[in-house]
Amino acid sequence: MSNEFWIQMIVYALSLGSAGGVILTRLNYLEKKMDKHNNLIERMTKVEESTKSAHHRVDEIIERI
Repeated sequence: MSNEFWIQMIVYALSLGSAGGVILTRLNYLEKKMDKHNNLIERMTKVEESTKSAHHRVDEIIERI
């Protein structure tokens, strides 16, 4: 096998490695973004529950008056 073949193989390997690195970097970015989104959803659920409880307490106070 000639040197040309090995040079081409090295270039292909570097290209694949570079593309793989870009894909992994993008996936990590998307995972972080998804974690932030999920955290927001959890926090909003707690806020909604708290708001519901507050409305019930206000309704009870109004009924007493």
